Amino acid sequence: MLISGDSGGTGASPLTSIKHAGIPWELGLAETQQILVANDLRGRIRVETDGQLKTGRDVAIAALLGAEEYGFASAALVASGCIMMRVCHLNTCPVGIATQDPELRKKFAGQPEHVVNFFRFVAQETRELMAQLGFRTMDEMIGRVDRLNVKKAVDHWKARGLDFSQILYQPKTEPGAAIRCVRAQDHGLAQSLDITTILPLCRAALESKKPVDIILPIRNVNRTVGTILGSEVSTRYGAEGLPDDTIRIHFNGSAGQSLGAFLPRGITFTLEGDANDYIGKGLSGGKLVVYPPRQASFVPEENILIGNVALYGATGGEAYFRGVAGERFAVRNSGAHTVVEGVGDHGCEYMTGGRVLVVGPTGRNFAAGMSGGVAYVFDAAGDFKRCCNLAMVDIDSLASAEDVDLVKDLLKRHVHYTGSTVAEKILSNWKSMQAKFVKVTPKDYKRVLAAISKARQTGIPEDKAVMEAAHG
Repeated sequence: MLISGDSGGTGASPLTSIKHAGIPWELGLAETQQILVANDLRGRIRVETDGQLKTGRDVAIAALLGAEEYGFASAALVASGCIMMRVCHLNTCPVGIATQDPELRKKFAGQPEHVVNFFRFVAQETRELMAQLGFRTMDEMIGRVDRLNVKKAVDHWKARGLDFSQILYQPKTEPGAAIRCVRAQDHGLAQSLDITTILPLCRAALESKKPVDIILPIRNVNRTVGTILGSEVSTRYGAEGLPDDTIRIHFNGSAGQSLGAFLPRGITFTLEGDANDYIGKGLSGGKLVVYPPRQASFVPEENILIGNVALYGATGGEAYFRGVAGERFAVRNSGAHTVVEGVGDHGCEYMTGGRVLVVGPTGRNFAAGMSGGVAYVFDAAGDFKRCCNLAMVDIDSLASAEDVDLVKDLLKRHVHYTGSTVAEKILSNWKSMQAKFVKVTPKDYKRVLAAISKARQTGIPEDKAVMEAAHG
């Protein structure tokens, strides 16, 4: 359980959220601890807190209030060189941390030792405070709110009447009731589909790269299917993975959350049915294909096929969905190529790379914060412009031969893998349909692409052209 305070957060957060949203983690943590202890649930749950933790004192107070785990982010980034410009979403980080720009990334001067040293100081201060309090281990500290003292308020009108009794309250419990996690949860991984079925069936592919072709049923209780399999592939063969389509698994049914999460190259999942949220999260070179059952009586392009946040943070691979996706499709996609027949609100938000082809409606706020990659949208109704967030992107017609070839290739693949009648109809009437497509490109990315193209024509070094384009 994570209790996240109001003081942390990404540098991409709106200023209004940074200043006015949330409450301090101390308040949330204290209340959580009290409720769990009062209901004799604390012994089964690990509690984490974060929100601008910076020092060993912060860790000690969090432990005494009831947390077992402590999240550090901003402080570690500062140790790496972050100067808090709060432009994480604009691809313009001047110290090369939150950017895809190769010239800006050259400016990154952080070293792992800097972060290690920071945490050594945090640990040292924590040990010193533990010694002062008389604790030998962190476990002894968890939930010992009785060891927190309250200083009298300073003589200032703003501090008058402050009462911390509710924060330091200790519920009455039966003797021996747990005030920290003492029992590990069984997440059922040993009974997961990957462990019980998929890994044994894929042994030949994992051990000797022999192709395997498998058909399996799937239910919505089967979550993160393929993640353990992908981990085995990556452990054995690294970032290169396996040759394409070495492992092919055809599922029938309704998949649970995070089907194919982090799927590496060499694995192809085909799902005949539908899927819940987060399908293809972190897709890393694998291939995902989803289409409704062949005998389905409904029209695929008019119905939801997959849930929200599909392809979140995908870095590579392909995905083809014969039907409509939920909200936040391809958020933070940085490398995957995908085709879908409609998306909900906030599609392609914060996208930094890859190619997305939408042959259907998009919902509102499309391309918000999009700083890289390209999206192609089949704007049949001619109203896409009002659905698109134009703060960082331009909308152009589908004109260049390169773009036309890419879109047609994606459509052909979509037909091949899913049997899509939508894509088939577009291809069969391409001359009239091409004019209905629009191309969505981030303004800065568009300028860089133009600079690269010009450099290739004139012989100017590409890195020099990119640098000049990036700085206007």
